[in-house]
Amino acid sequence: DFTGDEDSILSQIRTLVSILPASNEENTAYTECEDDLNRTSADLANCVGASDLALQKISDNGFYLEVKKAYDPSMVTAFIRLNGATVGCVANRTAVYGENGEVEAEYDAVLTARGCEKAEKFVSFCDAFNIPVLTLTNVTGFKADKHSERCIATAVAEMTHAFADATVPKVNVIIGKAYGSAYVAMNSKHIGADLVLALENAKVGVMDAKSAVSVMYEDDINKEADKLAALDEKTKEFEEMQCKASIAAKRGYVDNIIEGSEIRKQLIYAMQMFGMR
Repeated sequence: DFTGDEDSILSQIRTLVSILPASNEENTAYTECEDDLNRTSADLANCVGASDLALQKISDNGFYLEVKKAYDPSMVTAFIRLNGATVGCVANRTAVYGENGEVEAEYDAVLTARGCEKAEKFVSFCDAFNIPVLTLTNVTGFKADKHSERCIATAVAEMTHAFADATVPKVNVIIGKAYGSAYVAMNSKHIGADLVLALENAKVGVMDAKSAVSVMYEDDINKEADKLAALDEKTKEFEEMQCKASIAAKRGYVDNIIEGSEIRKQLIYAMQMFGMR
C-alpha cells in the first residue's frame, strides 16, 4: 500500500489508521469538518485526466490518501473525506502531473487487468468496513495486449461483482467518457450504483462515436467525395443523438447532470441522503 523511507511509511500508516473505523461493527471514521460544505472548484473540470487532483479538490481541506499508488497507476484507489466522513474512491487516471505542473506519465482511458484487480480488492475492503464508495469514471474500453487477453475477463468480472455485491452507499460521477461494457463495470447504474452524476460535457454510449459511425455508415461515407468531412459530420450527428450525458439521463442511466465546480457539494448532499453524517 505504501512505499518510502521509514518516517514516510510510519506517517502514512498513522494517517490511514486515523481515518479507518475501529472495527467492522463500529463505524467511527468521522471527524469534524472545518471546510465549507458548499465550496466550489471552478477548475475541477480541467482535472478529468488527473483524477487524483480532482479528488484532492473535492475532499475536505484537500485531504487525500492514495493506496497502492505504484501498482497500475491508471487506476486510482484512495481515501478522502466529505463532511468529515471517510470515503473510498476508485477512479480512472490518464495523466500524472509532477510538482512543477508538467505531465510525467500518460495512460489510455481503458481498464487493465491489474487495475481491475486493484479496484476489486479496494471496494471489497470498503464494503467490509462500511465505508461508502465513490467512483470517478473516464473509460472507453479495455487494454488490448497479450497479458490482458489472458486475464482481463476474469479481472473485470471480479471487479464488477465487488461493486454489485457491495451494500455501502455507491456514487458514480462520470467526469469524461463512459463507453460500453467498460463503463458498466465501473460502478454504473446497471450494476447497482445508488446515484450516478455526470458532468455537462461527459460522453455516455455503447462505443466511441467515430468508431460507431465507421461501422454503421461505412457505405454512405464511401460514396462522398470528401470522406473525412463526411465522417466528421456523421460523428457529430451521432454524438448529439446517442452520446450526450443528457441522452443517458433521459434513459434513466444518469440521475443528474452537474457542473464540475459543484461536484463537492453534490457529493456531500448524496452522502447525507444515504445516512452518512
